[in-house]
Amino acid sequence: MRLLLVEDDNHVAAALSAVLARHGFEVTHARSGEEALQALVPESDGFGVVLLDLGLPDQDGYEVCGKIRKRTSTPVIMVTARSDVRSRIHGLNLGADDYVVKPYDTGELLARIHAVSRRTAHEDVGPGGDDSLLLGPVRIELPTRQVTVQGSVIQLTRKEFDLLALLAQRPGVVFRREQIISEVWRTSWEGTGRTLEVHVASLRAKLRMPALIETVRGVGYRLVAPAA
Repeated sequence: MRLLLVEDDNHVAAALSAVLARHGFEVTHARSGEEALQALVPESDGFGVVLLDLGLPDQDGYEVCGKIRKRTSTPVIMVTARSDVRSRIHGLNLGADDYVVKPYDTGELLARIHAVSRRTAHEDVGPGGDDSLLLGPVRIELPTRQVTVQGSVIQLTRKEFDLLALLAQRPGVVFRREQIISEVWRTSWEGTGRTLEVHVASLRAKLRMPALIETVRGVGYRLVAPAA
């Protein structure tokens, strides 16, 4: 897999590139936001994952993330020193697929890279079929992967869409955390649990319906169908 590493620290980039190469990745190193965007021009867009450090010298990392998402659907994993949930949700709202918080374990990073690449490989197949789901003012078009609330299109990331679609196919039914992680992230890796929480929070914020997805403490989540 080709991977675009966006990192301004050459020493960090060299060490990380060596590790990634040992695990079969072909790494291209971009030292700034502008270099990253140039590497992602349509005619040369062949990357499987973008690993984006938010601390860049020329542009705000969040801004670069938004520009990347407008340019390509390649999965983006943010690397950030900010551990607060609000910062992570902001990144997800801009189109990031996942994040790792510094300092991170190399095994964690590799697991997240493989998880988003597996998810991308299945993104053309909506979970559960090719119908549309109507839940009050929320309409979920599985074939086109489009979500609208009262007719307005809501921009969701791949994982946010698949998470919502999974819960929406059985309103009122509690999905265990392990089941959601297995079906949406296609992994049983325990560290994905925190990522699930952040994606749920992001969905609630984007849909502006905090009561739509209910937390069942100690078990998982369920979708509470709103009134029409």
